Order: sequence, then C-alpha cells, then structure tokens
Amino acid sequence: MGSIADWEAAKLILLGVPMDCTTSFRPGARFGPSKVREVSDGLEEYSFYLDRSLTDVAYYDAGDVPVVFGDVDTTLALIKRVITELVSLEKVPLLIGGEHLVSLPAIQALADQHGKLTVLHFDAHADLRDEYLGQRLSHATVMRRVTERIGPRNLYQFGIRSGTEKEFGFGYEHTRFYPDAVLEPLRDCLAELGQEPVYVTIDIDVVDPAFAPGTGAPEPVGCTSREIMEVVHLLGCLNVVGLDIVELSPSLDYGDTTAILVAKLVREALLSIRF
Repeated sequence: MGSIADWEAAKLILLGVPMDCTTSFRPGARFGPSKVREVSDGLEEYSFYLDRSLTDVAYYDAGDVPVVFGDVDTTLALIKRVITELVSLEKVPLLIGGEHLVSLPAIQALADQHGKLTVLHFDAHADLRDEYLGQRLSHATVMRRVTERIGPRNLYQFGIRSGTEKEFGFGYEHTRFYPDAVLEPLRDCLAELGQEPVYVTIDIDVVDPAFAPGTGAPEPVGCTSREIMEVVHLLGCLNVVGLDIVELSPSLDYGDTTAILVAKLVREALLSIRF
C-alpha cells in the first residue's frame, strides 16, 4: 500500500524478514510479512491521526530478505548484510518479522554505522536470557545479545510483564527497565533520548491479546492498541534510524485482527518517522 516504484527516490525501505527458526511455542511468524502486505490493501493511505498520507512519503517495498530455513547463523548474516547495504546508502529500514531474533543483525548493522545506538524495546517478554534451550541465539535471548553490542544502559525496555526472576533482576540492574507500562515511561524518556540515533523494536505481543491474539506467545494484561499507536506517533520526536515490528503469526490470528493492527502501525510509522 502506497509504496513507490523508484528505489533511488525512496528514503524509507520496507523489508519482510520471514524467519521463525527459533520459535519455541507456536510457530508461524514467517508468514507475517506477506499477511501484512495482503491486509494493507484494506486500509486507507491517509492517516487522520497525523493528517498525512503515504502519497506524501517516498517509501519503497523491497520484498523479503532471503531466509535459509533451519540455518540461523546464515540467515542472520544475510539480514545484517542487507541492512548494512541499506544504511550505507543512507536509507532507513523498516522491518516486518518474523520472530524477534531478526532484530539482532539489524541493530548490529546500525550500531556499526552510527557508533552509538539506543534501542527502544516494546515487548511482553524481557528476552534477556543468556541462553535458551542451550542456544545463545534465540528469540528469548535477543535483547541480552543486544546489550552486548550497544551496552545495557542504551537499551530501554517497555511493557515487560513476563520473564524469569533472573531476567527481571538483570533488567532492573543493568537496562533502562520499565515493566508493564508503555506510554507514560516513554514520554518521560523523550527528553533524555534527544536526537541520538534510535532503533525501535516492537514485539506485537506487547499489546494485550484481547487486541492482538495473532502471536506465538500471547501474554495477558498488556497495553491497548491505542497505546501502541500513540507510541508510534511519538517516534516523530526522535531520530529513528531503523524500526521493526515482529512476532505476528497469522495462523493464530482471529479475523486478521492482529495483522490489520500491524499494517496500521506500519503505516503510522512510515508517516511518523522524520528524516
């Protein structure tokens, strides 16, 4: 919806990342990108929230990053290579997952480019385990790996309401940890974030499953769809250099409710990010 055909003119690049190699509960996130594109046809290009239209934004849908199913290392390397090329061309990547591990190579590539990078993480789960099922590269360890690249105090975590005791302890001690709440703590952080380069990662399960049931590990008592929309609108205050929305699993959805929410969030992100 609304993408242009001119790669050279586009600043924002939409990419699907159909990977769910490490999904541990209910798989199917690999089908997220195609479903978001499908349901986007039912949305308007105009956002009355922002009084802007996708016709005012030069963004290009570059299709999906190649995924080697069953080979985590090769797939992550491919993602990083693609993102590295995009940022070298001064493009801003917007990724649709796929499982949450796809965020790691994107963050690594952008940290390589910008030197210092801040990550805003919206999720029901802390994702701070050092390993999960014997693996250090997993959807359950992704933010722990991120802290190793950018430094734990450059990771802001919002909406967390599920994790082990050790994860919560690590978060409270090392990251900027805001469990349960989403919108209020983000507003409080805007001034300190300033115009430093920011990467935003949204696991759709941060939203209560009453609003977003189509995800592999739903966790009750989350934020509302309106709250996550307001989060996206606040991105206009920040220097966003990359963003992803992950963990949509269409086969677990009801009436495409979650997919339509993700598509609408993508639209609002495209209209909110300033460059």
